[in-house]
Amino acid sequence: MTNYPDNTTPTKRIAAIDLGTNSFHAVLVDIYADGSFRTIDKLKEMVILAEKGMDHQLSEDAMQRGIDALKRIKFLCDSQGVEEILAYATSAIREAKNGGDFIQRAIDETGIKARAIPGKKEAELIGYAVRHSVHLEDERVLMVDIGGGSVEFILGNKTKFDFLDSFKIGVARMAAQFVDNDPITKTEIQELEEHFGKTLRDLSKLMKDHSVKTIIGSSGTMENIAAMIANRNSISSSLTLNELVFHDDEFMPFYEYFIKLDSKKRLKEKGLEEKRVDIINPGMVLLKFLIDNYNIQNVKISEGALRDGMILDYINKQKSNLSSAASFPEPRKRSIYELLRKCNWLEDHSRHVAQLALQIFDEFKKDLKLLNEDRELLEYATLLHDIGYYISHRKHHKHALYLIRHADLKGFNGDEIDIMANVARYHRRSTPKKRHKRYRKLSKALKNRVKKLSAILRVADGLDRSHYQNVRELEIEKSSENINFYITCIGEPELEIWGAMRKKELFEEVTGKKLEVYAVAQNEPVEPNSE
Repeated sequence: MTNYPDNTTPTKRIAAIDLGTNSFHAVLVDIYADGSFRTIDKLKEMVILAEKGMDHQLSEDAMQRGIDALKRIKFLCDSQGVEEILAYATSAIREAKNGGDFIQRAIDETGIKARAIPGKKEAELIGYAVRHSVHLEDERVLMVDIGGGSVEFILGNKTKFDFLDSFKIGVARMAAQFVDNDPITKTEIQELEEHFGKTLRDLSKLMKDHSVKTIIGSSGTMENIAAMIANRNSISSSLTLNELVFHDDEFMPFYEYFIKLDSKKRLKEKGLEEKRVDIINPGMVLLKFLIDNYNIQNVKISEGALRDGMILDYINKQKSNLSSAASFPEPRKRSIYELLRKCNWLEDHSRHVAQLALQIFDEFKKDLKLLNEDRELLEYATLLHDIGYYISHRKHHKHALYLIRHADLKGFNGDEIDIMANVARYHRRSTPKKRHKRYRKLSKALKNRVKKLSAILRVADGLDRSHYQNVRELEIEKSSENINFYITCIGEPELEIWGAMRKKELFEEVTGKKLEVYAVAQNEPVEPNSE
């Protein structure tokens, strides 16, 4: 009997968590063999990480609200049998100087590992979600996701994205920066509009070249505005806001009425969440600005948002993993890649860290008296360093050591396997210590090689702390006493700097020099991905 794939039985249950500035959203889905998915549960937690504005520092209270929310989400995931959790952090966390501390607390206290994604990646995922959620034609639309810290804009249609970017004009940020009065004053509205005009100058130029009549709004602020207008105009929205449409001539009268209300009166409006009462007005002003300046006639709502884009991106990558990778005639590389595939490796992150590690190796090969064969072993150890996730997140570095030592890797001798296993083991947490059983059993020469190679891996891994290949370029400057890394990033560099500096101790020990990491300002446009 031939066994065919069963598309009626889910192959995996995952959760996607969007750690936003205002709220944390979790969606739990079953994934099927044909690439489809079905939502089984949702949870939304209002956290307001930027309660005092976006001042590049998360308060202790804000972090605790976030951790408490993640604990409740984790409890739901555990009770529903979730096999894998995807967690992406956005504007507030990726910009905060202590964002790395929050992410580490989340790992330690909830077991959830959040990745801080660049704004352009966030926009891209939102675009995929909107495209998946609402019906699009060949006509271009402007997709807008108004968050607390940032607003993502995607210009495109059902087949391609012409423009995508993220701007730091979210409602919590704008409320803290421009709104001091209640109700909001005409002067404050004017200042907001002027700020939007300056910030969105490039988008405005592009919009003039295209005839765009429709905005598709995603996430809480747009959904709240739509719900209030639907209630006011007796439009049914009891089942879903998805695909709900309102027109410019419906929005404008509502705007004129709503913008004059104080917080107590806003609180009475059906459809407006209580915790958005004090930050909704900048969103109202932004939507009016877009309608006025871009001659928008229709606003459609998409309930598909970042978390849905995360799921779609995950499924797309899993599909790719199902197809067998190219075979390697050389046994060493073939056995490495067989192990990587078996362990569902984090390919993008691991390849990027390997690239950085090899650049650092090449720069310090003579200084550290490394061997030619050490470069290959470092590359393989770096590609393998996170395979311990296949067993569990907790102690995954130790699981990596076990998997590498017991994988029956072809073409390597025992010393080479021990070097790769130990280098991968020391990519996080503790540096090599004599009390560690496997390290203690190595010869003095092997210990020396492991220390030097793991020192390089630790710093390289720190430079991709977000797991989103944020570092576009690395420049290395050496002097007799100091080493300076200059990184050019596609998004905020704070997490990568934090990650590298946190792991620099062993690197400084083996080089005998002090390491500093600096961000290089860059304004080069990044081409959007399209399908």
